[in-house]
Amino acid sequence: MLIAALRDLQWRKRRFVIAIVGTGLVFAMTLVLTGLANGFRVEATRTVDALGFGSYLVKTGAPGPFLGSSPFPAAQLQQVAKIRGLTAVVPLVYGSATMPDGGSARNVNVFGALPRGPGMPPMASGRVPTLPYEMAVSSTMNRPVGARVEIGSKTMEVVGIVDDSTALAGQPNIFLTVEGAQQLLFSGQQLLSSIGMNGTPASIPSGFRTVDRAGAVEDLSRALKGARQAMTLMAGLLWVVAALIVGSMIYVSAIERTRDFAVFKAVGVPARSILGGLAVQAVIVAVLAALLGGVLSVVLGPLFPMRVDIPTAAFVALPILAVVIGLLASVAGLRRAVTVDPALAFGGP
Repeated sequence: MLIAALRDLQWRKRRFVIAIVGTGLVFAMTLVLTGLANGFRVEATRTVDALGFGSYLVKTGAPGPFLGSSPFPAAQLQQVAKIRGLTAVVPLVYGSATMPDGGSARNVNVFGALPRGPGMPPMASGRVPTLPYEMAVSSTMNRPVGARVEIGSKTMEVVGIVDDSTALAGQPNIFLTVEGAQQLLFSGQQLLSSIGMNGTPASIPSGFRTVDRAGAVEDLSRALKGARQAMTLMAGLLWVVAALIVGSMIYVSAIERTRDFAVFKAVGVPARSILGGLAVQAVIVAVLAALLGGVLSVVLGPLFPMRVDIPTAAFVALPILAVVIGLLASVAGLRRAVTVDPALAFGGP
């Protein structure tokens, strides 16, 4: 039956190639959607890790140090600085601003921190900002060191470049001094969004609570939770589409091979062997489509304006799921095969 299945693949190679290409495109889009959904969290994790804090101190009731932050007076930093057990206590400012980008506006994520120590990511080129009108920008902004950029109502000078620093679906991150961020976001008011900490605090001041690294990542990606869920749902639907493509192809093939199945049954070939031949065809198509889909996803990923970070687990799971889809698809032709009357092999009705 294996030889018969392979010969049938050769006989109908054009149809099988079309099925492989179509299913491969579906698999590629499934991987790309998975990469987009994963990319939201990857960029948030990279940003939080670049800041270099183990935990954050935020106002009680604030969901997190970034999107969920609640500004408080900078004078309260003195209370936290006296807490024992901390190796780093750094004031942080976070917010969103806009900048002109050609003929449109572009959102950027603004981080304010001290020039030295945790809070300021490493520079790929240039130096860290030390004055209120200086800033370090993500390399994705394509702004060279020395460029002057309008951010909000301010004109800032680029003094440093941070490699591929983005958040919130590809929005560039920019890094300023605390004073520069306060001028840009809070009109110069002495307010902080959170306090970055390293170490284990012996106590927490009244009116504050701590948020760990995982909570900070969740806070920075919270706005994209709905988009992530939608992409995950679409990826699931594409798996169904892939199964239907392979299943319909196997079913049509089974209809055209009705007399072949009648001959097999007339000579005593068991139904499980016929099913095995159909399964071999479906698995071959699905696995080849998975390989094609993996290659196409790598090619298509960089074409998207947002970060596409396909996890290794997705590439490993793809051929396994492809085999499962192939086996399920082969069931589509089984009923047709087992109900064939052996009399058809002898020209019967």
